[in-house]
Amino acid sequence: MHTYIGRHQAVSAEDFAELALGTPVELWLGVEGESEMERAARMDAARDILADPEYRNLPDDVARIAAEVIEAHAPELFNVVPLVRPTRRRSSRKGAAA
Repeated sequence: MHTYIGRHQAVSAEDFAELALGTPVELWLGVEGESEMERAARMDAARDILADPEYRNLPDDVARIAAEVIEAHAPELFNVVPLVRPTRRRSSRKGAAA
């Protein structure tokens, strides 16, 4: 089974995110090992995109997508198991202090 968003086929989670956002995920998250110069260029490009009226709803869309993912995967994300606290033994010290 193939999944298409518009005319584009999404084959991975990254594809879904990119197609949902309309921009590559790396633009917002960066890549491992990028230099300061590359980071500055990436941030400039991100600011230019956010200034474009076509993307004025992008922050809201990202928040909505994140909320949907959290809601869909909450049991796995918040699989919290309470830790058992060890019982503390109190030693009874009887006797006079020296």
